[in-house]
Amino acid sequence: MRVAPHTPIALIERYREHLPFAEGDPIVSLNEGGTPLLPAPIISEQVGADVYFKCEGANPTGSFKDRGMTCAVSAAIRDGAKAVICASTGNTAASAAAYAARAGITCAVIVPEGRIARGKLAQTLIHGARAISLQGSFDEALRIVRKLVEEHPIALVNSLNEFRMEGQKTAAFELVEELGSELDLLCIPVGNAGNITAYWRGFSELSVAPRLFGFQAEGAAPLVLGHAVEHPETVASAIRIGKPARGEQALRAAEESGGCIRTVSDTEILSAYRLMAAREGMFVEPASAASVAGLLKYGAEGAKTVVCVLTGRGIKDPEAALAQTEGAIIRCPVDMEAIEAAVLGEA
Repeated sequence: MRVAPHTPIALIERYREHLPFAEGDPIVSLNEGGTPLLPAPIISEQVGADVYFKCEGANPTGSFKDRGMTCAVSAAIRDGAKAVICASTGNTAASAAAYAARAGITCAVIVPEGRIARGKLAQTLIHGARAISLQGSFDEALRIVRKLVEEHPIALVNSLNEFRMEGQKTAAFELVEELGSELDLLCIPVGNAGNITAYWRGFSELSVAPRLFGFQAEGAAPLVLGHAVEHPETVASAIRIGKPARGEQALRAAEESGGCIRTVSDTEILSAYRLMAAREGMFVEPASAASVAGLLKYGAEGAKTVVCVLTGRGIKDPEAALAQTEGAIIRCPVDMEAIEAAVLGEA
């Protein structure tokens, strides 16, 4: 098979010395990682700092989950697994399904019924995953999959899987490669709390210590409230989690970095969501906008160089975008004058 010049290197190969994989281990990759770091001039002006977006939606399935999934599925194959399973609000399911398809193994996902964005569900199904719609919450789904892997030879690929954390920490490596010690502050959405935990692991391994500001939606903020949320509610479905699996580690990461975990409202999330699309040209899913919403709400607090992690593409949740732009389509007859008026803003 011919290989095109400049073929991207699989994430595991690129960072093998930092990951628990040896030469010769099987690698299941879609050439994840290496995502853009994009200056954000509008947000920078508003907060008085140099702000960058870490565009994790540029990963193969459109979210940061691919970094961890390449490691989790590769390790599962190395250990002889024939199937993987996860509970998911959407992105983990889509990523697990894609990497399982690439590996040629079975994937099962359990998602909370009616609580997963259709773009993510479509990805999961088209990759051939066995999807179970649970009449319950994500937290109940996670409890069930943990029980299943205890009783059956199936590999769990949620963020409880240490290989997921190992893969996701590579995003921190990339930031250090590009910004070095200039990075003062990282702003990141917090749902199941694996990502903020993984970033801190990566920074710590490189002896770099930016402050970490994690942001939860007000209706799904167990780490801020100090207790589990029985029925989490937020427009940001990816962080609609009431009992984070990595909660204690996330709180520790925030504290050790000199940062904190705070809340943003759905109104603030959607305001940032629209601003990013209209002024920065960045279409992200609502959960991604939580990092920017938090920065706009609380400010940079003296930081000069700030990175906001954008965890997933906007096309994953088209309903959210359509709800924000209702009535924006101008209907026209097949009439040149009417069309001209509409194009010129005179209609």
